[in-house]
Amino acid sequence: MYQVELLRDLDRPELRPYRTLRWDATHRALNLFVAEGEKVVRRLLNSNLEIVSMLLPPRWLDILAPALERRPERIRVFVAEKSLLETLTGFSMYQGLLAVARIPPPRSLEEWLQHTARPRLWVAMEGLSNAENVGVLVRNSAAFGVQGIVVGETCSSPWLRRAVRTSMGTVFQMPVVEAVRLTYSLQLLQANGVRCIAAHPRPEAIPLSRADLRGDCCLVFGSEGEGLSEAVVRICDQIVAIPMSPEVDSLNVGSATAVFLYEACRQRGRI
Repeated sequence: MYQVELLRDLDRPELRPYRTLRWDATHRALNLFVAEGEKVVRRLLNSNLEIVSMLLPPRWLDILAPALERRPERIRVFVAEKSLLETLTGFSMYQGLLAVARIPPPRSLEEWLQHTARPRLWVAMEGLSNAENVGVLVRNSAAFGVQGIVVGETCSSPWLRRAVRTSMGTVFQMPVVEAVRLTYSLQLLQANGVRCIAAHPRPEAIPLSRADLRGDCCLVFGSEGEGLSEAVVRICDQIVAIPMSPEVDSLNVGSATAVFLYEACRQRGRI
């Protein structure tokens, strides 16, 4: 169900989320997130998340009409020419397609664990302040069958606009726990039989090829610059590193997660 509204007045209060696209804190306070681009918006339309409104040029209305008609909620669809929409958002819109939806209500780590099959494969992140890196980690996790992600308290939210965009909307289907304290969440995973493995380049780390990733495990990743904190490393059951040339001391977290998760899938016979 949807209601089309042709835009002539850009000062309408309903358009506030689109006028404040760079104000992530404002969106979080309203429990909203922004989806942008064709693939991301299409995935949103196919998800169970509640869509509040959409902003698009006329040509997209005909294209997306069948998907909009299948939605159970009432969606306000604001339509205007792309040039006018760009004066509202304040930046050039590549496809001229945006949507605002509600962040899903939080669910506890214990609840998510009850709904994941064994062997479990989870990912946790610490200190990722760059929203694009968070989005890449989410997308890699979805690509390799991760069952859930724990986002540490020092990380950017996966519901920030740039994180949602970089994840290509895979966050819509990914169980996400935004931890109050990452160390507590890791201990809770361990209490449920999940080994926590620190992806951290230390002298005592074992090479990735020698790590056993076949059982229940959570791979824990930190930022490229700082890595994992000492408190998190101490809690983890094992420290594992990717062997690499001595001229390079680390990989971007997106590359590192892809390598680790590929190896976990290989060991589990998924590849």
